[in-house]
Amino acid sequence: MSWTIVAPSTQPEPALWRRVLDSRFMPPIFITLILLVGNFSFGILESYTRTLLAILTSITGELILGRIFLKKWPHPASAYITGISVGILLRSPAYWTYALCAALSITSKYALRFRNRHIWNPSNFGICAMLFLASDSVAGLSIQWGNNFASLVAIWILGSVIVWRARRFNITATYVASFIALSFLRSWITGDPWQSEISPITGPMYQLFIFFMITDPKTTVRSQTGQCLVAFAIALVEFFMRLDNSIYAPLYALFWVGPAALLIEMWLDSRRAGALPAALPGTQAA
Repeated sequence: MSWTIVAPSTQPEPALWRRVLDSRFMPPIFITLILLVGNFSFGILESYTRTLLAILTSITGELILGRIFLKKWPHPASAYITGISVGILLRSPAYWTYALCAALSITSKYALRFRNRHIWNPSNFGICAMLFLASDSVAGLSIQWGNNFASLVAIWILGSVIVWRARRFNITATYVASFIALSFLRSWITGDPWQSEISPITGPMYQLFIFFMITDPKTTVRSQTGQCLVAFAIALVEFFMRLDNSIYAPLYALFWVGPAALLIEMWLDSRRAGALPAALPGTQAA
C-alpha cells in the first residue's frame, strides 16, 4: 500500500459572494427579490398562495417529467424560476389558472421539442397559451412601475451582474438599447410623451423579461451576434405590436421570434453538416 501526499492548494478560496454568484441558486434568489420588491412597492401579486401554487406545480411537474423522459431527477432551480414567473406575470382570481399555466409551461419543455431541444421559454409559452386560450379567465401583469428608484437600481445592478457572468449581457443590453431607441420613434409616430413610452421597462414585468426570458440559455441561439440580432428582432416586433396597442407585446414578440430563430439556426446547422462531407477530400465519387 502506498500513500500519496498532496500538497495543500495555494489558491485562495473564492469569496462567499463569488461562490453565490456562480451557484445555480443565484437566479432563483434574484427572481425572488424582484417578487418581494415588486409586491411591496407596486402590489404586483394576486396573492402569495397563488404564486406558491404555481411554484409547487412547476417543481412537481419538472421532477415527474424529468424522471420519466430523462431518467434522472432534474435540478429544481429552473422549475422554481418558471413557477415564480407565472406567479408574478399572471393575474387571475382563480387558483386553477396558476396551476394550469405552470403545468403547461413545464410540459412544453418535454412535449414541444425539435432535435432534442425545447424551443420556447417555458413561462413565456405557458403565459401566452393562457392569454390565447383563456383570456376570459386570466390577464397578464399590467405595465407597472413606480418611483422607488433605490430598489430599481439595486435590481438592475444585480441582474446585470448575473447575466454578465452568464455571458448573456449582450442580449439584455441589445434589447434595452433597441427598446429605448424604438420608444422615441414610437413617441414621434403616436405623439405620446417619450417618458410614457420608455417607462414600462422600469417595471417588474420587464425586469423578468430582460433578465430571465430573453436570456434563457436553453432557448437562445449560440452565437453572440445571433443573440444580438434576435434581441433586436424581438424589440422590433414588440414595437409594431405596441403601435397596435397590444399590452402584452413583449411576451407575444418573444413567443414568435424566439422559436423561429432557433429553428433557423437548426436549419443552418443541418445545411452546414450536409455540405461538410462533400468538401472533404476523397468524398466525391470517382
